[in-house]
Amino acid sequence: MKQQKQCFFCSQNSKVIDYRDTEVLRKFVSSQLKIIDPRHTNICAKHQRKLAKAIKEARVMGLLPFVNK
Repeated sequence: MKQQKQCFFCSQNSKVIDYRDTEVLRKFVSSQLKIIDPRHTNICAKHQRKLAKAIKEARVMGLLPFVNK
């Protein structure tokens, strides 16, 4: 049997994903700055929704770029 990897945020016991923490958000964004599929990052659905909102908010605030130059 394959061992299921645990969600990054569940293992950290983090309840809030902060849009200002760009170092953590960059781990879940590809080189083309697209949000990586949760099947590849092993993030649960609850935290994937929060992560997507945080990444989008960081982009609007100018902390993360929308496209790679």
